[in-house]
Amino acid sequence: MEVGPERFEELVSDALDELPEALTRAMDNVVVLVEDRHGEEPDLLGIYEGVALTERYSDYGGVLPDRITLYRLALADVCADEDELREEVAVTVVHEIAHHFGIDEATLHRLGWG
Repeated sequence: MEVGPERFEELVSDALDELPEALTRAMDNVVVLVEDRHGEEPDLLGIYEGVALTERYSDYGGVLPDRITLYRLALADVCADEDELREEVAVTVVHEIAHHFGIDEATLHRLGWG
């Protein structure tokens, strides 16, 4: 399906707004970004880059924010319509935020968020 950058950003914003407030309050030093595709893995839907909260120790500080990037075109490629895209964006947002909280791929797959 096709989705323009502005509409996609609205879907990402909606997904973030649906997160429980306690969860968003617990997030620390992280930014959510949107790009068209990952340069090396064009089918990648999203990626978390940073230091998970579970790996931050007393020496953590003065670093740039962690990055959660969602890839608009890759997500649109796997969806047939906007309802499906909305759901896939929400799943990808939760998946990448889970990495921010230190949850690994195996656990996410076991929980159905893979």
